[in-house]
Amino acid sequence: MKRTALPLLVIALCALPVAGIASDDLAKSKNCLACHSLDKKILGPAFKEVAAKYQGDDAAVDALTEKVIKGGSGTWGAVPMPPNPMLSEEDAKTLVVWVLSLQ
Repeated sequence: MKRTALPLLVIALCALPVAGIASDDLAKSKNCLACHSLDKKILGPAFKEVAAKYQGDDAAVDALTEKVIKGGSGTWGAVPMPPNPMLSEEDAKTLVVWVLSLQ
């Protein structure tokens, strides 16, 4: 059992940068960057601000995944986030996990 755990951990750790790149590409392809950027407010908050706000919040992934799909308002000011109903739950969750991983 111990012999297989270490290689699996190494594979998982090596995949992290690739997952980040894939999520960045996903954010670009889904037009997230029209309203958000990594480190400065555009229409919506910077992704790093979102990560800081929800740091340590165990419910954040599910709540933000729902907000990405259904839209929302009031958390970051008067400009509402439009719904993205064509975005799959899997893609929305991938984006949220990526955003929350940013420092």
